[in-house]
Amino acid sequence: MTKIISANLNGIRSAAKKGFFEWMEKEKPDVVCVQELKAQEADMTPDFLNPHAYHGHFHYAEKKGYSGVGVYSKKQPDAVMIGFGCQEFDDEGRYVRCDFGNLSVISVYCPSGSSSPERQEAKFRFMDAFFPHLQALIAEGREIIICGDWNIAHKEIDLKNWKSNQKNSGFLPEERAWMTRLFDEQGWLDVYRHLHPETTGDAYTWWSNRGQAWANNVGWRIDYHVATGGIGKKAHSASIYKEQRFSDHAPLIIHYK
Repeated sequence: MTKIISANLNGIRSAAKKGFFEWMEKEKPDVVCVQELKAQEADMTPDFLNPHAYHGHFHYAEKKGYSGVGVYSKKQPDAVMIGFGCQEFDDEGRYVRCDFGNLSVISVYCPSGSSSPERQEAKFRFMDAFFPHLQALIAEGREIIICGDWNIAHKEIDLKNWKSNQKNSGFLPEERAWMTRLFDEQGWLDVYRHLHPETTGDAYTWWSNRGQAWANNVGWRIDYHVATGGIGKKAHSASIYKEQRFSDHAPLIIHYK
């Protein structure tokens, strides 16, 4: 049994103050993938680096207070890879891979394009660079779970107001088609959807801080476990933790046999 959590923290210092690491200790996961650290190495306290004796491995953005991802694991990984070999986005701190035997767990933070047309263009560049990398991962023949904030809602059931968001970053036709290609052409599995093919409102993982999005559950499902078929089909339960709020995202918890 392996329990893996993905959580966008929207700032590790902020999430820590809201009780994230106490919650993590109670959950006792095998692996936790975190995104949006918004911290540099100098900002990382011992409690952030190795909470509750977990091993932590991180990819920091060069820009202060921006991006950054990490993987916490009970076991020390056999190997760790920081970045996926694309300079523009490796400078932004978006990728950590940890290998445990024949299983690789990756924490990824895909760019958001919502802040400006320039950032949307960067997001498209990331998609173009990441697609062949994902193909190369499949070709390794290992079992792989990629956890993270993909910043794309794949289908209409993955966000509350899909009709009014069709021209907005995160639900653009090109973004959705890209995700479809991952699943249909490359053979990746959307693990949550594999377990819950019809779920709508309970599936959301992110709510805008504007208006009453959280109160009215006007959410988006943009955090995923994307896995190779062998391990993905061994998933037997998935849940989204909403009892406490650590950030504008909710942690996605999946158990694998």
